Amino acid sequence: MTRDTLGRGSVQAGPALAPPDLHGVAVGTLIYTQDGILPVEHLVPGDRIITRDAGLVTLRVLEVREAVAPQVQVGRGAFGRDRPGGAMRLPAGQRILLRDWRAQALYGRAQLLVPLSRLVDGAHVVRLGEGRLRLFTLGFDRPHLIYANGLELASAAPAAAEIA
Repeated sequence: MTRDTLGRGSVQAGPALAPPDLHGVAVGTLIYTQDGILPVEHLVPGDRIITRDAGLVTLRVLEVREAVAPQVQVGRGAFGRDRPGGAMRLPAGQRILLRDWRAQALYGRAQLLVPLSRLVDGAHVVRLGEGRLRLFTLGFDRPHLIYANGLELASAAPAAAEIA
């Protein structure tokens, strides 16, 4: 365990090689919390995070890892006005809650969790190939949908039934 930059808590370092369903967000990603919208690197275990599915939940673990993984670039507004609020580089396996016309058009459902790799269109969601990422993964008592730069992302690998 290491101290975070603010000295408020500890984080866990993870492995260097990434599984294909790697989840997490990069430094600077804004997370919605009880204390306001904060950069992910300022969070510590015990913080209360706003989730789509359960309201406020307590952050149990903040895992920081360097990983080599396939990546995608999600452009500003790729999923609607200010969703995300700025361009984001994410692991291709990161799951997003898709709940707009794409969910119905592509999967025949009103909403579902989809890996970003399945939404690559070459314009708004672009495949970047494999590269090194420094990721922050938020851990809770169970998986949740967190707000990250306005996107609704899965906090951990969802159950197989939830995957498109």
